[in-house]
Amino acid sequence: MTINSTTRFSNRVEDYVKYRPGYPTEIVKFLHDTYSLTQDKLIADIGAGTGISTALFLKKGYRVIAVEPNLEMREKAIELLGSYHGFIPHDGTAENTGIENNSVSAIIAGQAFHWFDTVKTRIEFKRILKPDGIVALIWNERKTTSAFEQEYDELIIKHGNDYVKVDHRNIDTEHIAAFFNPAAVHLEVFANKQVFDFEGLKGRLLSSSYMPARDDKGYQPMINDLQMLFNKYQHNGVIVINYDTKVYSGKL
Repeated sequence: MTINSTTRFSNRVEDYVKYRPGYPTEIVKFLHDTYSLTQDKLIADIGAGTGISTALFLKKGYRVIAVEPNLEMREKAIELLGSYHGFIPHDGTAENTGIENNSVSAIIAGQAFHWFDTVKTRIEFKRILKPDGIVALIWNERKTTSAFEQEYDELIIKHGNDYVKVDHRNIDTEHIAAFFNPAAVHLEVFANKQVFDFEGLKGRLLSSSYMPARDDKGYQPMINDLQMLFNKYQHNGVIVINYDTKVYSGKL
């Protein structure tokens, strides 16, 4: 994780918490049924952020070490999830987690793997995983099927600071397979969606680190374009953003 990738969300924590999509609960059942990931096994969530992926497993009774280097996001995770007995917040990075050797049965990374140094991360993951441990890399991949979704993507490209460079879709199946190699990687896809009024759509846009923040000069032109886009496609005061939630899983 670079300094930039660690700090770039510091001023977006509230929007991130309110407007980022969660993950389908079916992911937990899939990992349980496929890899015998039972509730007695310890999980490490790397790049846990405000705890969106951590919460998915805490709510099902798992213990989770939430590894997050960004202070603001880690503190928000503690605020939101501190009441869960199995929640273990931890200051660390993918390349240097600070977790004990051979101590976790599974590693998850939700919407985070594309920020990691993959060579150093693979070494670190192998160090902290138990011999039969698994890795699950999770992304909500925003679809661009509908006319609204296509124009929303065009708006992001137009106004985003470095969207094309940092878009997680730059990490394709080939790169992920190389990370798991020589073991095989399995891809499972789940349907997911968010329904927003305009304020929600604005918050969703601002939760992305590559978009102009409220005090940036490019903010108002972006919001003007977003308002026109929403007015064009809203139905009964809301629009829908659809996702493919992709889970790449396997052993290292």
